[in-house]
Amino acid sequence: MKRTIVFVCTGNICRSPMAEYLFRAHIASQSDIRVCSAGVMTGYGQPASRYAVKAMNELGVDMNAHRSQPVTQELVDAAELLVVMTEGHRDVLLSRYPQAASRVALLKSFDTQARDVDVLDPIGLSLDVYRHVRDEIAAALWGLDLQLQENKPEEEK
Repeated sequence: MKRTIVFVCTGNICRSPMAEYLFRAHIASQSDIRVCSAGVMTGYGQPASRYAVKAMNELGVDMNAHRSQPVTQELVDAAELLVVMTEGHRDVLLSRYPQAASRVALLKSFDTQARDVDVLDPIGLSLDVYRHVRDEIAAALWGLDLQLQENKPEEEK
């Protein structure tokens, strides 16, 4: 059975898809993990931000196929972990899905070097800001992967 990790931001067109695609590339050999992303204030079908796509292309990661989706009860129920970009996203999830409280984590909580708890929303800002956000996300994903490996079910170790 696949373990599901859901990355969550506001519109699901910048931060959470960057986290999704970076993490998917990082764990490519781990077929037991399903990765997706969603937004707390979005609908279905919006492409990723132009600068998000460009920043990811610089790392050889193609995000052109991404389309936004909202957080749903089905996604929450399927998720082993809901990884949010900000404390605000965490608060929204906890108010809508209080039963998921033990499965919600801030992305930057996995980065021991992080100075802030929130990942900046780059929407409407420069490509350089998107690069900075991408790199912040990437730094935290290493810690997330390590925790997932440590918490792997016994039968899968």
